[in-house]
Amino acid sequence: MSTILNISDLIKTYDDELRRVMFRRCGCIDTAGDIVQETYQRMLAGDLWRQAENPRALLHRIAANLATDYERRRQVREHYAHYEDATAEDAGADNAADPEQINAARERLSRLVSAVDRLPPKCRSVFVMRKYDGFSHAEIAERLGISRNMVEKHLRNALAALQDCDD
Repeated sequence: MSTILNISDLIKTYDDELRRVMFRRCGCIDTAGDIVQETYQRMLAGDLWRQAENPRALLHRIAANLATDYERRRQVREHYAHYEDATAEDAGADNAADPEQINAARERLSRLVSAVDRLPPKCRSVFVMRKYDGFSHAEIAERLGISRNMVEKHLRNALAALQDCDD
């Protein structure tokens, strides 16, 4: 019972502040709410709030990381949506594209976007930073605090997962 009261006090104390910060960061009240909710779930999942010297800072760090992941996923979706729109426009301009081919391409694209979303967070981050943001392996390793070998391993895993999805 004391665990519930302690986490409840933590949430009551910092909820408004955390929601405001996430709203300013992502610009959407619903997304901010989702990020804050996921933050609480992660705090409770491993009893992280008990181990933290500064639970407020931990709340903000988890929320910031979730917001970064959200932004990266949004950018990937926009990139593929733009690609899909461009493909549809090209198909319309050609008048040679078969509607079945267009539907097949859209379904393939949807499967690929879903596969990227299902990648483990670190693997997805590495993939997006390399393929979308254009960072080098060394830059990714430095930004994420991992070795270049781990960057390469995450990329191999991501590409294998995407290839499996495409088969």
